[in-house]
Amino acid sequence: MARLDAEVFDLRGLKCPLPVLKTKKRLASLQKGETLTVETSDPLAVIDIPHLCREDQHELLESAKTETGHRFIIRKG
Repeated sequence: MARLDAEVFDLRGLKCPLPVLKTKKRLASLQKGETLTVETSDPLAVIDIPHLCREDQHELLESAKTETGHRFIIRKG
């Protein structure tokens, strides 16, 4: 099982399309199977991030509402 305690990629405060674009770029630097935890505050990220995962064959392990927005845990596919 992949480690879920990796550093948090904090994208809070950024507006669409920056959270999904930065997430895509960050995922490209990871090895297959590594996880990325992303924090966002943009309401559109709840649509964009899952869509990115489906399109690029990444596994969305968790999508959770937080006090400041949303947290996504993604396993690179």
